[in-house]
Amino acid sequence: MTQGKILIVDDQFGIRILLTEIFKKEGYKTFHAANGLQAIDIVQSESPDLILLDMKIPGMDGIEILRRVRQIDTKVKVIIMTAYGELDMIQEAKNLGALTYFSKPFDIDEIRTAVNEYLGFNKNTQII
Repeated sequence: MTQGKILIVDDQFGIRILLTEIFKKEGYKTFHAANGLQAIDIVQSESPDLILLDMKIPGMDGIEILRRVRQIDTKVKVIIMTAYGELDMIQEAKNLGALTYFSKPFDIDEIRTAVNEYLGFNKNTQII
C-alpha cells in the first residue's frame, strides 16, 4: 500500500536517487525530475501529493517552478531544499505556499520525518 506520491526535483543525480530510494522504502510512489520542464510534466500527469524542490536548478529556478506548479495545483505540498540559504528566496517560496525548507547537506531522518508528517503518515502511530 502506498502512502502517497512524491516528486523530487533536483539537478543533482545523486540527490534524486538517494531521496527516491529513501521514500520508496517508506512506501511512497516516487518520481524525479532534473529540471523545471520535467517537473511540470510530472505535476500535470501524476498529481504528486508532495514535492521536494531544489531552489537552484539551471534553466528554471525553484521559484519559477513553484509558480508554475501553483498554476496547475494549488494544494500540492512543497518542501524547499537549498544549499545556499538565501533568505529572500526562501521567504518568496514560503509566500508561494512552501511548507518549510532544508539546507543542504540535510539530515535524511529530519527530511523523512517532515515528509511523513506533512503527508499525514506517522511511523509511530500504531494501527490496532
